[in-house]
Amino acid sequence: MADDVRRVEHYTIDIKDEVGAGARALAALRGVNLIAAWGYPAGPGKAKLELVPKDGAGFAAAAKAAGLEIGAPTPAFYVSGGDRPGAIAEKFEALAQAKVNVSAAQAVSDDRGHFGAIIFVAPADLQKAATALNSR
Repeated sequence: MADDVRRVEHYTIDIKDEVGAGARALAALRGVNLIAAWGYPAGPGKAKLELVPKDGAGFAAAAKAAGLEIGAPTPAFYVSGGDRPGAIAEKFEALAQAKVNVSAAQAVSDDRGHFGAIIFVAPADLQKAATALNSR
């Protein structure tokens, strides 16, 4: 199975760092198909939800309708494919050979033979990264 690489939009939502805040924000977006989601504390009483929707425009409209403030979208790459040792290393190596620095990445395996990753690069390197990763 060949890996699929495509450019996606990543959004950040600032929320309170309290029980249920993430659940409320995600419940407000229940109709939105998310490729990835993660959250973390961001200072006293503050937290961030990082979201990569399948449809950026639909996500932005749903967030606005729900009264959620979202930051400007950040481009990233979504990589998915058959899980194998070194799958992410291959992508990092391709970027390194193209002289593209990875600014952040998250990856996960479903433990059933597939993996997914979100890879961030500097905006100035998007085209070089797309070429190096064979992005569609």
